[in-house]
Order: sequence, then structure tokens, then C-alpha cells
Amino acid sequence: MIDIATNETKADAGHGISFGEAFQVWLRVALLSFGGPAGQIAVMHRILVEEKNWISESRFLHALNYCMLLPGPEAQQLATYIGWLLHRTAGGIMAGGLFILPGIIAIMGLSYIYAAYGKVGFIEALFFGLKAAVLAIVIQAVVRVGKRALRNRIMVALAAIAFIAIFFFDVSFPIIIIGAGVIGYFGAKSGRPEFAAVPHGTGKNGAAIDSMLGEELPDHVRPTVPRALRVSAIWLVLWLVPVSALLIAFGEANVFSQIALFFSKMAMVTFGGAYAVLAYVAQQAVEHYHWLGPREMLDGLGMAETTPGPLIMVLQFVGFMAAYRDPGTLSPMLAGTLGGLLATWVTFTPCFLWIFLGAPFIERLRGNKGLAGALTAITAAVVGVILNLSIWFALHTVFRQTWPVRSFGLSFDMPVLSSVDFAALILAIAAASAIFRFNMGMLTVLGGSCAAGILLRLVGVI
Repeated sequence: MIDIATNETKADAGHGISFGEAFQVWLRVALLSFGGPAGQIAVMHRILVEEKNWISESRFLHALNYCMLLPGPEAQQLATYIGWLLHRTAGGIMAGGLFILPGIIAIMGLSYIYAAYGKVGFIEALFFGLKAAVLAIVIQAVVRVGKRALRNRIMVALAAIAFIAIFFFDVSFPIIIIGAGVIGYFGAKSGRPEFAAVPHGTGKNGAAIDSMLGEELPDHVRPTVPRALRVSAIWLVLWLVPVSALLIAFGEANVFSQIALFFSKMAMVTFGGAYAVLAYVAQQAVEHYHWLGPREMLDGLGMAETTPGPLIMVLQFVGFMAAYRDPGTLSPMLAGTLGGLLATWVTFTPCFLWIFLGAPFIERLRGNKGLAGALTAITAAVVGVILNLSIWFALHTVFRQTWPVRSFGLSFDMPVLSSVDFAALILAIAAASAIFRFNMGMLTVLGGSCAAGILLRLVGVI
């Protein structure tokens, strides 16, 4: 057994999983983590629960429930949680860090290409096709999550209210999620069956799977106040000291200070997974900070869809483009690199804080009815938020112009029908048909859409 911290060898010896073996498995998970959170969670479940039997079905789902309640990417946080269960803090850092490493490298490389060549004809054509496929994939996410979450009229009503609130009235996303969580908590505590936990799957033959970890609480899982204070201090320093240093050195108007502040705030309030996060980021980065345009936001999402790692890695692209366009005394590429890495740091450092601080207490709450009810209601509300995102994407993909409606309390964009882009519309319909009618894989659809965009460029359509 490999020593990874003081006194950890004895604690880890019970489950018989070496740190080196865990490293290989988590690297495999990271390299296979395509397809958004649903696909990534499925990969982890297949490898960790069914193939390796490292963790039981019930414990896996309990960890997933907690991660879905947190701000940030639930798949990366789930990896961190399970890594922590198996090998303490070092295991959590290894699992969560490896999960995002391939995406960091891939998105940075694609950002360089986009910044240097994004306005060249064929590169533009490639991303033109990519946007249509991304629109279809976001719509698929609405359907996929909706089938699981909207199991009764109350859940449908919560999704509808969330959509109306965010799309027509510009209600803050955190308010929607907190409100849904409160409703779900008290609904479950009152005994309403509509708020029962959403099933996430079953083990082999529908039964819980015996695991090497077992169901007992390991010593490092037991929560204590001194440990909570120590964890909070360490991770808050890692997170907030760089942010404070930038503010002191450059002031709030500097682009790096803005990136640090914005993505730090985002890390605290963006609940509900990657697609829900993007609704908030698009609203702020595009409309408030003007770091990039709506179609560029779609290009970034396309990059994240086609590379391993969480879809939230698109935020690295946003940070890159923000600093690239306001480099100050630095070269644009260097500024973009630092901006992208800064956005990644302040986005993911809090994810480790939420797990290492909260997971010990959550392990004590396995089977808590109120917590499960809050998760169920939040999942339903997220369906409405993702629907808002899909319509936002559609407006900026299929239409060249929109007209802002800002009266009688309403705040939304109306499409200008005469500005419809028929090439984009046809590509989006084709991509949706490939996904829903012919059940083609995500990478196949993305590749085909990119090829179609280049073909349209060759024949002079775009």
C-alpha cells in the first residue's frame, strides 16, 4: 500500500485498493469522459460500481445526490467525492484533478486555434456546422433530463414556473434553484409522494452491489469541527488569495480581476449542472461584460462537447477570449492563456472545498428524506432552465437578429422572423433528426455537422 498522507495507510488498507491502481482507473475515467454529465456519470458507474465493485450502488447514488445539489459540475465533484471516500484528501484531489486535466489541455489548444484562425473561411464554416449540432444536443439534454425528472404534475409545474421565470422575467437562477429546493424539502418532509427521490439507476439484477469500501463509515469520513475548520481555511486561501491579489494589484476594472470575481461568484451560485451553468454565464459574459458574442459562446460549447472532461470547461474558453481581447501590456496569446487558466482555477477550486468540507456530514445523512426531496425539486426546475438555454441558443443560431422586449415586467429577446438563417435551420433540423430519429452518437453528429458546414462553404451557401 502506498502512503499518501500521515496515518492513511491503515485507514485505506481495509478496502485493498492501492493508490497507484486508483490513479490508473481515474485516468481511464477522465479520458472516457465525453458526452456531458449524464455520459460521464454513466462511465463512472460502470467502471467503479459494476466493473471494479469499489463502491456500492446506494453509496454512489447518495454521493451523486449531494453533488447535484452543489454549484458547479456534478460529474467532477462526484469523482472527487468517491476519490476522497477511497483515499482521503489525496485521493479526492487526484480523482477530481485528473477528471479535468484532459479538458484543460484540449480546450486551451482549441482556444489558440480559434483566436488565431477563427475568422478564416473554413474555420468559420466548421464552427457554423458545430453550432447546429450543439443546439440539437442541448435539446436532447432537455428531453433526457425531463424524462427522468418530470414524473408527475407537480414536477412539470416546477419546470414550467422555472422556465417562465428565467426566460420571460429574467429571474436570477440562484433564486429559482433555492426556491425549488425549499419547496422540495418541505414537500418531502410533509410526506408528499411526488417529492420522492428520482431514481438514477440500479445495479446488476436491480440489486445493490457489494463493494470493497463497504457501508461502514471509515475513520476519515467521520465529521469533526477541527477538521471542518482546517479544510475551510486551506481551500479558502487557495481560492481567494489569488482573487484578492489581483484586485489589490490591478483594481476591479482590470480584465483579470473581472475574470477572477465573475467566475468566483459563478462557482457559488451556478447550481444544476453544466447546461444550467451556461444559461447564467451566457447572460453575464455576453450581455454584461461583452467578452464574446452569442455565436462565439456556442463555438465554445461545441469545443467542450467534443473534448473529454466537464462541459463547464467552456468557461476556460470564455476566460481565454476575455483576456485575449484585453491583454494590456501582455501579448494577446499569453494574456488569453493566463485568463483561461485563471477562470479554470477559480471555477474548480471551490468544487474541492464543497466536497472536502461537506462530504463527511453528507455521509451521515444517507437516507434523509428532506435532502432527497430538495434534490428532486431542483432537478425539475433545472429542466426549465435548460429549456431556456436551448431557446437562447436557437435564437442566436437560427436567427441573425433579435428584438429586445423590456416592458410590463417582461425581459426577453424576440426573434426577427425576416432574419432567419435557412442554412443554419436546415443543419439544426438534420442534427436533431440524426440524434432523435436515427439515434446517432454525439461525436458522429458533431463531426457530420462540421463536415456539412465546410461543404456549404465550398458550394457558396455560407
